[in-house]
Amino acid sequence: MQLRHWRLSMKVFKNKVLRAMATKIRENASSIIKVNADDVMQAKADALSSAMIDRLTLTPQRIEDMAAGIETIAHLDDPVGRSRFVETRPNGIEVSKMRVPLGVVCMIYEARPNVTADAGALCFKSGNAVILRGGKEALKTSCAIAELLKAVLLEYSLPPQLITVVPVPDRELMRELMEQEDYIDVIIPRGGEGLIRYVTENSKVPVIQHYKGVCHLYIDSEANLQTAIELLVNGKTQRTGVCNALEGLIVHKDVMKDFLPMVRGALEPRQVKINACKRAAPFFPDSIVLEEDDFGQEYLDLEIAIRVVDDFDHALSHIDRFGSNHTEVICTTNQERAELFQRAVDASVVMANTSSRFSDGSELGLGAEIGIATTKLHAYGPMGIESLTTEKFIVTGNGQVRA
Repeated sequence: MQLRHWRLSMKVFKNKVLRAMATKIRENASSIIKVNADDVMQAKADALSSAMIDRLTLTPQRIEDMAAGIETIAHLDDPVGRSRFVETRPNGIEVSKMRVPLGVVCMIYEARPNVTADAGALCFKSGNAVILRGGKEALKTSCAIAELLKAVLLEYSLPPQLITVVPVPDRELMRELMEQEDYIDVIIPRGGEGLIRYVTENSKVPVIQHYKGVCHLYIDSEANLQTAIELLVNGKTQRTGVCNALEGLIVHKDVMKDFLPMVRGALEPRQVKINACKRAAPFFPDSIVLEEDDFGQEYLDLEIAIRVVDDFDHALSHIDRFGSNHTEVICTTNQERAELFQRAVDASVVMANTSSRFSDGSELGLGAEIGIATTKLHAYGPMGIESLTTEKFIVTGNGQVRA
């Protein structure tokens, strides 16, 4: 009973702080955008990719989404201290498991200032401290957001060090940070594949990885083709520079002649560059013909790879070889085949008849996400509050000793 009251008290307090953080961000939206404009201007001067500039840029709507995401986190159940009974052993000892924070989480990310707010709020709610090492591209914006969150911590007599931004983007300093295994419990990198491989190869601290998002949409022989077009256009063009955008389209040969002209009609006006296999290329006069080993690219732009397959198993084989364990989608009216696809495909999120753009923590009910894990450790897929905790065993006896 006492533990239950403690959990409730902590939950109420944490949620009060989180709502204050959301308010603080809303009240300072104009100042955040002003600082962000400097980062964006520098990024354009440095000729960064359009995908990176898109991730870096904050608009009034994106700041509102940031604040709303924090409020969503406040409404979610707090996993810390939650217990579940496992069993009573034959000797009478009772075994349970309790949710506990990971400890100190280090986020290493590039041009993603929203990560500062998302990670700060998620780690606070889950009882963790967080060290934020953003790239130089978003440093001014990240520091501005973090200062607002730290101001709220101080207002509630909490240590501002719970949310710490490394103010220097020097790579050697990042390398030193990755060696602090006595002080940091886990590192979560977010950014391009190069950054994530660098962190994984050099860190002495455990790393939760997400290398890239090569997401496919498979158009089954029994697909509703109009639905398929809507899923394709939304997944590919709604926002290209994000990891849940479509990079590959797989089409069953039986619908190829009807569907690929529809694809051209939908993507050509949107200026999507087409890379196609030899069977699909004739439907796209300006396409680049891909050889077998050329698939599996993460374009992060208005560009897509199209492959025609012989059957369902051929589609699964393509995804198995070229997917990145991120998100895979099937469009079909055959419910049994949709369920088979969801069981058979090895990805952290497997969808049927809905857009890959829903592969996101906020869209899946997690509030903001701290990252998407594509390695099968304790988390797989979008990581919310519960993924920032682990379980410890709670064992209670009345004097038992082992013989």
